Amino acid sequence: MSESPAALPVSGRIHLPGLPACPFLPAVTEPIPAAAMKAFRNGDRGGDFYLQALKCAQSLWLQGFPAQALLQINRALGADLQGGEPVLGDWPLPYRAAVWVMRRREADQFIGNPRRHYQHLATRMVEPRKTQRAWRAWACWYLACRIFPDCPADEKQLAEEGIVEPDRAAIVAGLAVHGLADEVAGWELAEALALPPDLTGL
Repeated sequence: MSESPAALPVSGRIHLPGLPACPFLPAVTEPIPAAAMKAFRNGDRGGDFYLQALKCAQSLWLQGFPAQALLQINRALGADLQGGEPVLGDWPLPYRAAVWVMRRREADQFIGNPRRHYQHLATRMVEPRKTQRAWRAWACWYLACRIFPDCPADEKQLAEEGIVEPDRAAIVAGLAVHGLADEVAGWELAEALALPPDLTGL
């Protein structure tokens, strides 16, 4: 999953007809480059980091970069949050945002193979909070499998590393043990949105 928004302007209003803002991400009025996250490179990865990652995701989505938006959603899911932060009251963990981006991207917009992307993310996760973040990646993998049933897994990695893809019950259990108090419920809302469009209205 790779695309380069490096040439995007850092100011000026976003205006891309046909690309509605994601309702599960904060509103933005100006382009925010992914480089804006560098301000947090050596600092706190808490609420401010989380909110900025969500804003970057919205900005990149509106600029026509769904794959890059998903990468920022990944970063938000990796934030160091305890569950009581005020920002989570406004913007819960962005599982529904990930579904929105995967479902609503235009056919000519690069998104790669989200199933394989999340498989690699889950199985190559590093610290900090490795286990929590890996289960969140598997949770997104499950959603991607529902949205892109024809996208293949990395079968070579599965075979060579003896990886067993988790079923729904394992993902729910992983999120329940390692996630936030209401994380499973939030993920299940995203799961409902990952149904075929004629059943979800997306």
